[in-house]
Amino acid sequence: MKGDRNYIWIFLLPTAAFLSIFLYYPFFKSLYFSFYRTKGFFDKKFIGWDNYDRLISDKLLGAATLHTLEIMLYVLVFQVGIALVLAVMVDNISKFKSFFRAVFFFPVVISGTAISLLFVLFYNYNFGLLNNVMVNLGLEKVLWLSESNALKAIAVPTVWHYVGFYFVLFVTAMSKIPEDYYDAAKLEGITGFKKMIKLTIPLILSDIKVVITLAITGTMKVFDFVWVISRAQNGTDVLGTYMYKKAMVDQNFGYGSTVAIYMVILGVVIALLANRLLKSEEITY
Repeated sequence: MKGDRNYIWIFLLPTAAFLSIFLYYPFFKSLYFSFYRTKGFFDKKFIGWDNYDRLISDKLLGAATLHTLEIMLYVLVFQVGIALVLAVMVDNISKFKSFFRAVFFFPVVISGTAISLLFVLFYNYNFGLLNNVMVNLGLEKVLWLSESNALKAIAVPTVWHYVGFYFVLFVTAMSKIPEDYYDAAKLEGITGFKKMIKLTIPLILSDIKVVITLAITGTMKVFDFVWVISRAQNGTDVLGTYMYKKAMVDQNFGYGSTVAIYMVILGVVIALLANRLLKSEEITY
């Protein structure tokens, strides 16, 4: 038994070391820098809570927060919603489940930067695919990346990118539901949409909570889509791009680190609120 514990430690320590180096150390380093005014890594001055006071009056940070929350709304409604609907549809077929899993999951393996570049070509005003289709249909060209449209245009690839990931999670959760439950529901006359609402969703509610938490934290990290497609201009600056500008462009690592801490706290608070709203008595099996 003691030897087995030694093997457990052997496998746990590399993971713990990896997390400590690439997750916990950067977080606490950011926390440390958040109490300094910096110009680069070495020119720093301790200023206490001044950076946090600045957060309260920073209108650009407020705008970036609202943009992030807007994208988060699109992600929760469409990304999670579409993934759930697709999972229910695939779960109700008997053939080609593996095929649909592979097809829907495929966008996840493509880098966000590559997808962003693809959508840059879609949205181009002069020779983009979308405007060419509009012209062929006899319609006016649309400035897809204007201030009124840009954030919604960026939300499209953001949503599409991870639909397949959540779809696989939902399908896997549904595959664990015993067939006896569905047979009993069928005898009671519960089929179709009612079966999804009254049986499937309550049975996978814990998995839905996990997906919503992942979607919320994933939205807080959105950067590449915004930076590549719009350069964080035209009202598309989100928290990830705003933090990057402060830390890397302005070389103010102190305030950039403060924004990073703010992002972590905001993400945790929203995730906890979402889970609390979904808190109910779950059906177990």
